[in-house]
Amino acid sequence: MAKLTVSLAGVSYDRTRAIFDGSVRIDGCEVIAHPMTPEEAFTRALSHQEFDITELSMSNYMTLTARGENPYIGVPAFVSRMFRHSGIYIRSDKGIARPEDLKGKVMGVPEYPMTAALWIRGILQDEYGVAASDLQWRVGGQEVPISKPRISIELPPSISVERISGDSTLNGMLDSGNLDAIMSARAPSCLETNDNVVRLFPNYRADEEAYFAKTGMFPIMHLIAIRRSLVEQHPWLPVHVYRAYLEARSICYQRLGEVGHLYTMLPWPVDEFDRARELMGDDYWRYGVNNNGKEIEAMTRYAFEQGLTDRKLSPKELFAPSTLDMTGH
Repeated sequence: MAKLTVSLAGVSYDRTRAIFDGSVRIDGCEVIAHPMTPEEAFTRALSHQEFDITELSMSNYMTLTARGENPYIGVPAFVSRMFRHSGIYIRSDKGIARPEDLKGKVMGVPEYPMTAALWIRGILQDEYGVAASDLQWRVGGQEVPISKPRISIELPPSISVERISGDSTLNGMLDSGNLDAIMSARAPSCLETNDNVVRLFPNYRADEEAYFAKTGMFPIMHLIAIRRSLVEQHPWLPVHVYRAYLEARSICYQRLGEVGHLYTMLPWPVDEFDRARELMGDDYWRYGVNNNGKEIEAMTRYAFEQGLTDRKLSPKELFAPSTLDMTGH
């Protein structure tokens, strides 16, 4: 039987590289891989549905799913995860010394729905009592102006969001003091040039380790999704895609533990790998719905509480039915 030709987009991470280089194959498929930044993959997939299989932002994915407008269906391969305490940057001259001081402040964010911001807002609310409605939000490009968001959203009146002027940037406004803070997946360039711009959590690794010890959650950023119309034609596809991503991740785990030669340009990667497993368990980069119940519950709750969805979504709405009970191994 002829193989199904599929296009695949996303980042060639260490945990996905075996799919991009062809050493791991999706059973029954001929893969045409397109490595690219996550932002490019999201935009091309959501605006034009260019790819059959793609990496997607969990937040955008949930928002579109709740509207019934999502052209993709997810599989629980969470290829991007990251703790986000490091992602809040403040003006030290604005009376902000602790998270609770953010109430009433003007906060910039590249996109209100972005997954990094979803998690940061959730952490601020759950751990420090600061709700999304407690801040005034300014949205726009961080280093260069951006004219329009990736997806449009309608937020409840309790959440105040304004788009910054067309030639302004969040970095410039934070640098000049026109913003009190920003939250972002990337550090603003003024962090290196302005002594009044600092991280809210300067010792963020310790705070993130304490957060994991308390909650058991390793925040999910991105998932893998498949064109919904293709799954309708080929119901076997989600299971085969998920298995391929499991295999690619297993290869990554093996390479991280390699002591004979190093696969990364870090001097002590094996020590870091050992430390991560000691703190978070051997399978710390978990795949599978059941293995990520806390994170999925938190994200669906945050999306509802922060005005991105009209209800709290269930896992059955987010993932292909054939993958719901598959293990993470």
